[in-house]
Amino acid sequence: MAHTEHSRPAGRAERSGQERTARTMRRRLRREVPSTVGLLADERDFTAMRCYRTFTFDDHATYLRQIDGLLRSLAAQGVHTTVALFDPEEFAEYCEDAGLDPDTAVSRSRFTARIASGGAAVAYTGQSLDSLVPLLINTAVRKATWEYATTLLADLGACADCGLDIGRAAFERASHILVRLLEAAERGTHHLVCSIPAADEQLLAVLHTDRPDGEPGQLDSSEGAEFVSVLAVGIALESSGGVVLRTTAPDTPDRLHGWRLHRGSLVPLTEGEVFSAYCTDADTGEPLSPEPGVEYRAGFDLGLDDTGTHH
Repeated sequence: MAHTEHSRPAGRAERSGQERTARTMRRRLRREVPSTVGLLADERDFTAMRCYRTFTFDDHATYLRQIDGLLRSLAAQGVHTTVALFDPEEFAEYCEDAGLDPDTAVSRSRFTARIASGGAAVAYTGQSLDSLVPLLINTAVRKATWEYATTLLADLGACADCGLDIGRAAFERASHILVRLLEAAERGTHHLVCSIPAADEQLLAVLHTDRPDGEPGQLDSSEGAEFVSVLAVGIALESSGGVVLRTTAPDTPDRLHGWRLHRGSLVPLTEGEVFSAYCTDADTGEPLSPEPGVEYRAGFDLGLDDTGTHH
């Protein structure tokens, strides 16, 4: 009896210790498992989700505060978290195609995991939602632009005159132009914007790169591919459009240069044309004040040949 009476507490203590150890191990494992949070970024998308009974939020502002709290909680636990843009229309289509009931948390979770792998998503690094939401929307716009441009290039087919793949030839030409532009640019931090009118929308691509020592800097691979794809659309369609370059360097004013796209080449704009492009309201045509500390300069020659199109 004495042995039995003393073994019970010892057994309970042992089991309690094992349970604590197991909980500790699970918490450690939890840090190894990434999380994905689907975010309804605007009021319209939030309202669309309220048609589902199991989506229990009534107010978008409250929802955003709860999302912010969740992200901070996960970060405090050391969990790597990705935030994905949740699109209600795509969610409904996904559920219909997969034969899922959209009015369940499980379906929303499965869709969120799916868009994190192939949709618009950014890593949470502790930034506020005021910073995170614009970044997420910008990522979505960039992704949609790149997908549109690459699809358009792929669908162009072969040139009737020379037999070359139009999209591939335009992409190679655009890549060559970008290399020449960066080689010819002065030292500093460069911000390039390519704008090309397409059938359905105005395509925009942005590229950032540094050239502090006079040598071309490292390019972000995704930004570089997006920029080249958009420029290639303009080349392939022989459309109008252009590229602007803003260069920033220590102790000097920012320099603005510009080119217009013409038959597969970038033709330098004059100083007056660059000034007019930056200092005119695009919607009203009214003049705008020049930006302080900025020099408006002509585009420089890129040394391009005349074989800019696929013909």
